[in-house]
Amino acid sequence: MERNCVACGMPMREPEDFALGDTSRDYCVHCMREDGSMQSFDEKRVGLAAFIVKTQGFDEIAALPLAEAMMRKLPAWAGHFKA
Repeated sequence: MERNCVACGMPMREPEDFALGDTSRDYCVHCMREDGSMQSFDEKRVGLAAFIVKTQGFDEIAALPLAEAMMRKLPAWAGHFKA
C-alpha cells in the first residue's frame, strides 16, 4: 500500500500516514489542513521551509529556496513553477 505524498514526498505506509486516515487520498497528514483538505502551495512552502530550519539548521532565507527546489519535484506543485 505504500505511496508517496504528492505534496511533500513522504512515504505513506500506514493508514494513519494518510490525510484523515483515508488511504484513497494522495497526500499525508502533514500536508492537510484541519478540515482534511490539502494545504495550498504557499502554506506548504512556508511549512516546508520552517521544517528545514528546524531540522537542518538553515536560516529562513536559505530554507525557502531549498523548500521550493523540493517542491518542484512533486506532482502537486507542477503547475506552480515555470519550466
